[in-house]
Amino acid sequence: MSAWRLAVDLEPAAARAFASLDAVFALEGERVSRSPLSDVIRVEIAGERYYVKRYRSAGKGLRRYLGRPRVKAEWQNLRRFATWGIATAPLAAWGLERSGGAFLRGALITRELSGTQDLARLAKDNAPCLADPRWVDGVSRQLARATRLMHDHHFVHNDLKWRNLLVDGEGRLFFIDCPLGGFWWGHWLRRRIVKDLACLDKVAKYQLSRTQRLRFYLQYRRRSRLNASDKVRIRQILKYFEGRE
Repeated sequence: MSAWRLAVDLEPAAARAFASLDAVFALEGERVSRSPLSDVIRVEIAGERYYVKRYRSAGKGLRRYLGRPRVKAEWQNLRRFATWGIATAPLAAWGLERSGGAFLRGALITRELSGTQDLARLAKDNAPCLADPRWVDGVSRQLARATRLMHDHHFVHNDLKWRNLLVDGEGRLFFIDCPLGGFWWGHWLRRRIVKDLACLDKVAKYQLSRTQRLRFYLQYRRRSRLNASDKVRIRQILKYFEGRE
């Protein structure tokens, strides 16, 4: 069984290039990354660039049969972000193939977000924008809003790292790469919210001032002062990666 979909607004040249899973797995382009489960290439069609992520495996043994394949989780989560008003890379095509209930392969294709860089690269390059308080505050407010929107839906990213956050030349923030995101409740939701916030702070503590980090948390909490529960959570965030860095 194969299910493959194209975005309704896809340009004709791209629609032809991405017409089927067979066509997508035959594509050649600039290698971006490769792992035992998947690879990512960048292709250019009719002057527009696309990122093509192809999964050739769901893992070993029962992983082929049980649970939601990563590729499906990834495209569903990107669509959720768009529905919730969280800026993300637009989907161009997506789908997967099964045989006898076992995952065989799958892919998702996103349009390139022109002129963007991920926050981790900006930090590594000591980009001047990170020393600009107004730029930092603008990105911080967008990030706080989007993160709170996710958590208000009982959804956690589970890999909310600076490398998965893109910013363009106008300071607009975009979320990408979320195959591990999912819904949680109660105690498990609270623990994973701490993880999301700790992942963000893992780099922030080296790049931003304590005041900027605290301001982000208050923006996330939609309040002007910390209460007792906030102080408990901040301690949990600060301790989350102790002994693991």
